[in-house]
Amino acid sequence: MNRDDDWSLLCQYTQGDGLRKHMLAVEAAMRAYAVKLGEDQETWGRVGLLHDFDYERWPDPPDHPMEGSKILGELGYSEEVIYAIKSHADYIEECPRVSVMDKALYACDELCGFLTAVALVRPTRLEGLKPKSVRKKLKQASFAAAVNRDDITNGAEDFGVELNEHINFCIEAMQGIAAELGLVAESD
Repeated sequence: MNRDDDWSLLCQYTQGDGLRKHMLAVEAAMRAYAVKLGEDQETWGRVGLLHDFDYERWPDPPDHPMEGSKILGELGYSEEVIYAIKSHADYIEECPRVSVMDKALYACDELCGFLTAVALVRPTRLEGLKPKSVRKKLKQASFAAAVNRDDITNGAEDFGVELNEHINFCIEAMQGIAAELGLVAESD
């Protein structure tokens, strides 16, 4: 399996542009953390890219991510990848987050979604976005209300990263693919 295979699988199961972009954002953050921590960038990127590929078809727990995990198993994806993807769902009790990759995925998932929401309401999108602005938006319960704030703070804590540093790190990772995410500054 290579990234082209991963992308094809994702596109086969996910039609929505927003969800595809979310998975790209999480992939970027996971790849950046893999580089920083000296881990396997391809494996970490694969986990980020595929973590929600089944969500459109099976959005309800525990179908997501269990249905996708079955598909990944049938296609020959590694147990390490499948386990990490299952562990990002709090309700899959038999898959607690154990490895650093499991914890990274959980820490990046909701945060990348929230960062996208924040960027979309800014004329400069990701450009110039700072943790202080993100933290201010986190306090506004009505903003991106579907994003679980506890997942963001608990994810960073469990991953062992300070929240502001984690926010900034994910912003920088996403800036590297801002055009692909549709998050470049608006032109005048």
